[in-house]
Amino acid sequence: MNFTFEVLNNTRRFFKKYIENTSLEDLNKIPEGFNNNIIWNIGHIVVTEQLLAYKLSGLPLMISDSLVVNYMKGTRPERTVTQAEVDEIKTLLFSTIERTQKDYKDKAFINFKEYTVSTTGNTLTNIEEALQFILFHEGMHLGYVMALVRAVKN
Repeated sequence: MNFTFEVLNNTRRFFKKYIENTSLEDLNKIPEGFNNNIIWNIGHIVVTEQLLAYKLSGLPLMISDSLVVNYMKGTRPERTVTQAEVDEIKTLLFSTIERTQKDYKDKAFINFKEYTVSTTGNTLTNIEEALQFILFHEGMHLGYVMALVRAVKN
């Protein structure tokens, strides 16, 4: 699983660069033809990792309930995100993955509850499958962020 965590960290570095190099206004902008924005996609990947790894394992999340409510599957941007929330999401990009890696090494994810993901229809039966899906999911949202950045700048 070292490779999986290496790729997750590398992918999250891209998300961090987009946060650092995009104005707050542009992070919040929903371009024509899109139904979400850059910061929603980044908050969404943080929340989804927590739900798939921790919630499905019956473990406490490292994120607030308000983040879950605002960024979980099925949500969309309903308000302008503040700089403080952007900063929180930026910090969580790495603190959550570092903790997940430590908890994985410590074998904390033992009571995993099966879950079928709506994106692909695959059923996750253990933490390894969840982490593999998380990689796919974050790559997909990185593509969305790249498209949004282009649309916002045009």
